[in-house]
Order: sequence, then C-alpha cells, then structure tokens
Amino acid sequence: MNRRRFLIASAAAALAGGAPPSRIAPDILGARPAMAVTLEDLIRRSENRGKGIFGSTELSLKSFKALPQWARVLKRLRVEGPALQQCGDDRARCDKDVLKAWNKIIADAGLHSRNRKLQMVNSYFNRWPYKLDHEVYGAREYWASPMEFLRRSGDCEDYAIAKFFALRQLGLENEEMRVVILWDEIRAIGHAVLAVYQEEDILILDSLSNVILSHWRYKQYVPQYSMNETTRWAHVKV
Repeated sequence: MNRRRFLIASAAAALAGGAPPSRIAPDILGARPAMAVTLEDLIRRSENRGKGIFGSTELSLKSFKALPQWARVLKRLRVEGPALQQCGDDRARCDKDVLKAWNKIIADAGLHSRNRKLQMVNSYFNRWPYKLDHEVYGAREYWASPMEFLRRSGDCEDYAIAKFFALRQLGLENEEMRVVILWDEIRAIGHAVLAVYQEEDILILDSLSNVILSHWRYKQYVPQYSMNETTRWAHVKV
C-alpha cells in the first residue's frame, strides 16, 4: 500500500471505527445518501480540503466508539475531575502528592496571559520522564488520565492529555483544543501533540520541545485523527 492509500485507510479507520476503508456507510456519516460513498469522494467534496491542522482535510464525527482509550480517559475524568478542580482552586484541599503537583501548575499559571499559560503548561508537563506504556502499565497501548500521568508518567499522548485538561481548568474552552495523533515522518514513528486553536493560527504543544510553534512549521507531522471532549476528527494529508 502506497503512502497516500495508507493515510486514507488510517483516516477511514478513525472515522468509521474499523469499517473497511474503501467504503463508509451512510449512518456513519450522519447522512442518508442512496448508497455508500468512498472516503476519497468525501475528501474531494470537503469544503475544508487542505485547511485543517498540518494542512490536512478533516472529517468529523460525534462518537468515540472507535477511540476506546479516549472514552476511558473521559470516563475516568468524571471520577478524578472533582478532586482536580477542588485542589486546583485550593491547595489546602490537596491531600495527595499527585494533587499537589496538579495544584502547582494551576496556581502558578492561573494569573498569567493566555499565551503564557500555554508556555507554562507545556514546559511543566514536559519535565515528566518519557515512559513506554508496556513499562508503566504492562500494555501495548494505554492512555493515561492526568492523575495517572502525574503519578506514573507516560508517553506522548499522555503528555497531550494532561496539558489538555490543565488548560481546560485554566479557562480554555473545549472547542479551542484537540489531542492530535499523528505520524512523524522524520523519526518514522507515531506521535501525539496538543493543538491549541488561536484566531489566526494553530499552536502545537509538543512533548519533544518547550518551544511552542505554529502547526505550519511541522512539515514532518502527518495527522491521522484528533479529538476533544465532544468530537473526533479523521485527517487525510495527501
């Protein structure tokens, strides 16, 4: 399979939850066409063709059925969330080291400007050591919640997830951010970053660097899928 076909197949899997990449069923798309259409047809018809993150074309869906790891994180946040919120608001209510670590960045960044908050959150969580899932959780793939990451650390998507929810507590809206799963063409491995949407740009918070740059600066990043608390997107960059 050539590179273009591979990327389209990856987008189809993300969009359709494992359905065959050549065809996307009408109910997956939330529409009622007379027959299934190819993903390439959808890309060709898309109004945002090439205008998405990293120059990709985006297709959205309001379901996390195809992303069980992300669904598990959101479910866990319903349990962890109240403690993180209370501790972020009042250090006296931080009864565990992991909560005190959360409070530190929330309290320190809370009074600063939006851009300064991004810089502080990015560099703060980048201090945690990179650890592979099989080393920490005994699993090939495991997405950690913020408390799990603070307690045990993790790999690239875990940094992005912790930054996402820290910035949510610091006032950024869900619609302003996405966790992005991508392919790094230079290192030839999968990777994940946090994307923060500005009025005229998309900024990338990357575990590989404390420097925050525009998504246009990352020519080596090929997005596959992204998500926030309500929506997921499949990406094709061809």
